[in-house]
Amino acid sequence: MNLPKIGNKAPAFALKDQNGELVKLSGLVGKNVVIYFYPKAMTPGCTTQACGLRDASADYAKRDTVVLGLSPDPFERLKKFEDKHDLNFTLLSDEDHAIAEKYGVWGLKKFMGREFMGIHRVTFIVNKEGRLAHIMEKVKTKTHHDDVLAILDGLNS
Repeated sequence: MNLPKIGNKAPAFALKDQNGELVKLSGLVGKNVVIYFYPKAMTPGCTTQACGLRDASADYAKRDTVVLGLSPDPFERLKKFEDKHDLNFTLLSDEDHAIAEKYGVWGLKKFMGREFMGIHRVTFIVNKEGRLAHIMEKVKTKTHHDDVLAILDGLNS
């Protein structure tokens, strides 16, 4: 993976959310932003990760932090994912994986003896100035929400 450098401006994007509305990263300057890339909505690991973030939403709000989940799913599937699990944060559709490529998380994956191109599960934390403050290359879906909160606390101390 060829990830962007910590301290650099986060690569800009404008993508449709689960409601089909355009969300721009540039519109979130002044807040911390957690950008987490995940392979596919409604799969077990991605559901565990999303529900953890949902349940910790008050903790993210206290830290003036917005959560954005990006996957190659069409926004209609993201809406179903949101509705099924009562998700309370923004899911973005990166169907052509252009943003995943900008962030260096689109690449060759191996699963059950098969190779294919897909999104690697990586999380980026963007500070209030729009710069990359931290990159989590190793993500555990069950503890992701708490791991990110600990990183945010470390950055703000």
